[in-house]
Parts: sequence; structure tokens; C-alpha cells
Amino acid sequence: MTAPLPRDTVAFEALLADIRACRLCAAHLPLGPRPVVQASLQSRLLIVSQAPGRKVHDTGIPFNDASGDRLREWLGTGKDVFYDATKIAIVPMGFCFPGTGKGGDLPPRPECAPTWHPRLLPLLGQVRLTLAIGQYAQAGLLGDRRGRTLTDTVQAWREHLAQGVLPLPHPSPRNQLWLKRNAWFETELLPELRKLVAAALR
Repeated sequence: MTAPLPRDTVAFEALLADIRACRLCAAHLPLGPRPVVQASLQSRLLIVSQAPGRKVHDTGIPFNDASGDRLREWLGTGKDVFYDATKIAIVPMGFCFPGTGKGGDLPPRPECAPTWHPRLLPLLGQVRLTLAIGQYAQAGLLGDRRGRTLTDTVQAWREHLAQGVLPLPHPSPRNQLWLKRNAWFETELLPELRKLVAAALR
């Protein structure tokens, strides 16, 4: 006979099921709702990102696209580690693909994070490092502490890291120009990022 799961695990899995069944802003989603989230009570690294893109919506797998390939390279992790929820939690500001505008994907739906983050994030008690990827995640996690621009915020990464949050640009191919203009990111921040991620996952 299989031993019953601990009560907190049952409650956590029920919360994840509620998130994946969410239809709160279905009327505003051009492809309909398909919430994408990865988390475990044992997660050591928390990635707070923007919102799933079209390919992620189609597959239901977070960062299953070119952005994910670059992000895994930044972190120094393979897919085996990246998709292990006991190691890495992936909790976007919006769990569903919001649609596409003239300049790329639309912002995360505003209903999502206020509804689910206060219920989910406090349960991730084993997290040692939180990554805030992109301006929406930085606004949500850092609030008034973020800089005037994304560049200002990321350049102040040591200051934010002291509070347990490391801000990063979005790894989208659309940000190639930003990466070229900010060579310090690759030479100064990425080596430290890989060390911090390795330590958090140890």
C-alpha cells in the first residue's frame, strides 16, 4: 500500500491544479487559456518571467523556445535540471500567452500575478535565489526599488541580489541589440550568475 502524501504536498498540488485550470481572463486571450507553471515545495531556484510565448502555449512546456535555449546557456544548466521542478520553479507574471502586438508579445495579463502569486510564492520556502527576468517581473518583485530603465535595474544587480533577487534582461532573440550594447552583462554578470545558480541548486 502506497503511503499517503503529506498534507502540505496535497495542498500544494491542489493549488497548482487550480492555477492550471484558471480561466480568469479567458475572454482576453486570443488562443484561449493554457496556464503554464512549474514548481515544487523543494524548488531551490525561482525564475519569475514575463508570460509564455506562442510556442510555449502550443506545447505547454515553459521556455521551450529560443529564449529558453539562451536562458539555459546563461544559467549553465541542461534541460534535465531546468525541467526538474524539485530544483527549479518557473512562475511567470502571466501564466497564459497574452497574444501578439506590433512590437512582439503583449504584456502579461494584469489579473494573473495578483491572483496567484500571493498564494504560490510564499509556499516556495526552499528557494535560495530568485531571478527576475524582464521588466514586468522586475516591476512585480522589486517595485520602487527598480531603476528607471531595465538597464539601470540590471546594472544594480549586486544591490538587488542582497535582497535575494537577481534581475536579468529577457533572453529573447529580440534583445540581441541590448546584449551587444551591454557587453558587461556577458563578461561581468553571467559568470557570477552561473556560480550563484550552481550554489542554489547544490
